[in-house]
Amino acid sequence: MSDPLMLQETREAPSVVRRLLEQNQQRVEALWKVIQERQPQFAVTIARGSSDHASLYLKYAIELTLGIPVASFAPSVSSVYHKTLKLQNGLVIATSQSGASPDVVESVKAARESGAITLAITNNVDSPLAQAAEFLLPMHAGPEKAVAATKSFVASAAAFLHLLGEGDPELKKALHTLPDVQEQALKLEESLRLTADRYRYASSMVILARGPHFGIAHESALKLKETTGIHAEAYSTAEFSHGPTRIIEQGFPILAYQTRDASQPLNEQAYQDLETRGADLLTIGASSHLNRAAQVITPPADHPLLDPLVNILPFYLFSGYVALARNLNPDNPPHLKKVTLTR
Repeated sequence: MSDPLMLQETREAPSVVRRLLEQNQQRVEALWKVIQERQPQFAVTIARGSSDHASLYLKYAIELTLGIPVASFAPSVSSVYHKTLKLQNGLVIATSQSGASPDVVESVKAARESGAITLAITNNVDSPLAQAAEFLLPMHAGPEKAVAATKSFVASAAAFLHLLGEGDPELKKALHTLPDVQEQALKLEESLRLTADRYRYASSMVILARGPHFGIAHESALKLKETTGIHAEAYSTAEFSHGPTRIIEQGFPILAYQTRDASQPLNEQAYQDLETRGADLLTIGASSHLNRAAQVITPPADHPLLDPLVNILPFYLFSGYVALARNLNPDNPPHLKKVTLTR
């Protein structure tokens, strides 16, 4: 019996990144030139589902590199309430694997009419979204058949990081080694399968992260809900220490991302406090100086901003194997389909 498509497509992510870095270079150079000429004062993202989580990751990436604020646009403002925002002097980034959702397309059209630089990141270059935007960065992910997005999530984020690399030589260099690091991370698959079996009877889980990993935490919570039926919620490590921490009791499962950037010591202290209170903590990312038993130590990317695109791959494998441990098919979750058309 062949592996679920979700696992197969996760393993394809490094080759997808290599392909888009090669094939998008001319598009990236042209768009970067426009950004340098027009100097947008802010950026707005438009997306839903996994694409919105990739956009949350990109919010941190843009703010940390370009130094301009980034906000998330609610598509219903255009598609349901028929209001047009004043987005001139802005960069609008719309992300959609299918490029077909009417609300995202209508929002991009309105943004373009208002004078914004509009960019579509999509896996379908012939889609309505690709036609609506002024600029296009294809994902080059190839067909994605599993309901749960994996390689297209990585591609959507990497496509825009490719653009940011035009203004950051260190990031640009690191992007070209990213696929090699991702392949190293995928070698953790057998240990992840064994780790996943511990969670076959879990009913709830909290996912924690900070900074660029925050979008990855939201994506992780969505994937657990989609593929395993586990009720999972994502929180900022800092925000969780407020009201939400009330839910922690002995043995409560928490999956936490450990970074290699400025947030690392803050995360480590927070995670140590949760363990002291009895949380069952599993970390993905950098190793802990506490020699934590339940940790998935991933290889570091050559730029800390790229670590989330390494760490999400072991998580996708973990989620798929948790579903299999629960005798579920991660490729065919109930009540879901690959493309959801919303307004």
